[in-house]
Amino acid sequence: MLQTKNLILAVLSSVAVIVSTGGCDKEARVILADVDGQIVYASDLEKSAAKALSEQRERFYHLQKQKLEEYVDGVILTREAKKNGVSVETLWDREVGSKIMPITDDEIEVFYRSNKSRLGMDLKESREQIRQFLRNKKIEAQKALYLKSLRSNSRIETYLKAPPLFRAEVPTASAPSKGPEYAPVTIVKFEDYQCPFCKQVQPTVTELISRYNGKIRLVHKDLPLDNIHPWARQAAEAARCAGEQGGFWSYHDMLYANSPYVGQENLKGYAEEVGLDVNAFDRCLGSRKFKAVVQRDLTDGAQLGVTGTPTFFINGREISGNQPLEAFEAIVDEELGSAK
Repeated sequence: MLQTKNLILAVLSSVAVIVSTGGCDKEARVILADVDGQIVYASDLEKSAAKALSEQRERFYHLQKQKLEEYVDGVILTREAKKNGVSVETLWDREVGSKIMPITDDEIEVFYRSNKSRLGMDLKESREQIRQFLRNKKIEAQKALYLKSLRSNSRIETYLKAPPLFRAEVPTASAPSKGPEYAPVTIVKFEDYQCPFCKQVQPTVTELISRYNGKIRLVHKDLPLDNIHPWARQAAEAARCAGEQGGFWSYHDMLYANSPYVGQENLKGYAEEVGLDVNAFDRCLGSRKFKAVVQRDLTDGAQLGVTGTPTFFINGREISGNQPLEAFEAIVDEELGSAK
């Protein structure tokens, strides 16, 4: 308890120092190093390691929040025990321990059948371990219920603030896009046309744009993973060639509809299917006109720390993988709320 109290006091003290210095502008001008007369400011470090620093601040915040909640629970319990004229241990026994029913053999057997492959031992050997595990789970659940009831009868205000959201600055100049240029939400996607997860997430992205009609601008960036998808880079260049004729998105959709089949002949066939001038398309693809453009996207991705596909940035907020629609909606709704 004393260690937790000290942690909270230290956190509050640090918050007070930040407030007293006048906020972010002055913090940015804090000098962190002097290299032969060249001053390194806090803002320089923020620019070079923004993502890593933000992740650590988020982890620290969650630790702070957890410890603060534990401390608040301790305050409430101590006050309740004092009110009842008993020790905290006695209070726990009365309100938690006495209300835990014995674990039955049926409960043990149901748990064993559901987890047999992970346990790696027979029922006889694991019975008592399972019994103790299930009892501990019941105790934790009862503790949570009791603390919830105590909290409901207390006035609790916490002032711990979450760190600001990290928003990556993603270059989008000249990248293929669709949707209103000044939409309140911009989603930048880094993709690989041979990536199965990129293919799987396409219906989700389509549904998302449909649900938020007119509120989302979608921007495409290429991130071909050459070591596992040997034709992805050429497919990316082919889509840019299609874009030269105004057919980027129709060709993009055709590639995913037929992925992972994106070999040389496939790429030309798809151009004909979406109604492109095939001869002009062939010349563009053969000259590798968009080689540097695709490589620039790869470089942008590397600088942002993107290592896999698909990776999305929703107004700079990163979300990776073939996530369900609800995961995207949650962020989009937050961003639209902020815009209002």
